[in-house]
Amino acid sequence: MVHKIIEWSLRNRYIVLALAIGLFVWGGVSVKRNPIDAIPDLSENQVIVFTEWMGRAPQLIEDQITYPLVTNLQGLPRIKYVRGTSMFGMSFIYIIFEDDVDVYWARSRVLERLSTLSQTLPQGVTPSLGPDGTGVGHILWYTLDAPGMDLGEQRAIQDWYVKFALQNVPGVSEIASFGGFQKQYSVVLDPNKLLYYKLSVPNVIAAVRSNNNESGGRKFELSDIGYIIKTSGYLQSIEQIRNIPVKNESGVPVRVSDLGTVQMTGESRLGIFDQDGTGERVGGIVVMRYGENADEVIRGIKSKMAEVAKGLPEGVKFDIVYDRGQLIEESVESIKHTLMEEMIMVSLIVLIFLFHWRSALSIVIQIPITLAISFILLNLFGISSNIMSLTGIALAIGVIVDNGIIMSENAYKQLAERYALWQQQKKTSI
Repeated sequence: MVHKIIEWSLRNRYIVLALAIGLFVWGGVSVKRNPIDAIPDLSENQVIVFTEWMGRAPQLIEDQITYPLVTNLQGLPRIKYVRGTSMFGMSFIYIIFEDDVDVYWARSRVLERLSTLSQTLPQGVTPSLGPDGTGVGHILWYTLDAPGMDLGEQRAIQDWYVKFALQNVPGVSEIASFGGFQKQYSVVLDPNKLLYYKLSVPNVIAAVRSNNNESGGRKFELSDIGYIIKTSGYLQSIEQIRNIPVKNESGVPVRVSDLGTVQMTGESRLGIFDQDGTGERVGGIVVMRYGENADEVIRGIKSKMAEVAKGLPEGVKFDIVYDRGQLIEESVESIKHTLMEEMIMVSLIVLIFLFHWRSALSIVIQIPITLAISFILLNLFGISSNIMSLTGIALAIGVIVDNGIIMSENAYKQLAERYALWQQQKKTSI
């Protein structure tokens, strides 16, 4: 079989040359389309379900949220196992699917099952899916360098301006904010005043909630002009909360301000983010979507940051804490230099030992063609260009060259023997 392939190749040199050129061009296109990352993604094919039930103990979370969800999600198709974790006010469930399952198909199956489980959970508890990223999806961390600005204002800028802008970058799954204070209104009630007015905490909560909504009316036409009648009741200041009536006592309204104090505070925190020992910082984590090109996403984020920076308050700027793009560039450049050095050294060694430039050229040509075919296969199998894959290609160059040298030496030897035999037969005939 091998002899027939060699014979056919020798008889159809131009066809073989055209095929080689075609594979080389196809490989060049594949190099540009192949995703680039620093490290291979070896994380499990998983979907995360998290549920918030603030103020509840871990044991209660385990009994009423984690256990019912785990037992019902175990019946999903093509799953390997389900893991659950309960903590104070939070429940995390990790559904691990088989490796060949499409991640978005898996997420849709989980959503279908969750839609039928709402009746088994406590009232007001709604499970949510985690971002469609992987364990190595954190590609960039940044903070806001805002000297002299309040941490609450920094967090507001991050949550209501920066986050929404960066989420529009293609390939970004989530911008996870961290640090600072999330502003909120806090009502601190006096138990003695509640007892005096014969009120309870749920009464105050119901009063605040009922006064923080907007009710619709109807359309009123007058002189061929339509007027939309509605009631705008959204709370917009501390003073409005203080003036909310909770009870009518002998014709006199009992307001929230009569029962306690209302103030602007920050949400309870379990930790802080400190950078280089200079104090607290506010920032975000860029989570890349599953299967995206990390290098392109990072470039898009940096380009978007340059646009967003123009709208930041004076003196506020971005400070990139972690950037995988630098690691990607350094890794790829290192592998490129290694490949070039190998190709040059191999060409020189082959030329010196064979001392025949045509044989050396036939061996050296195999290297770029083989590299091009390697990237075609990487794209077909969905493998990115990373340290592992590129290092494997670099190590394989030695094997490629060894095979070429052996074939060239064998062909050279056979031709030399045939030439010597032909010379001997020529002398004998003379």
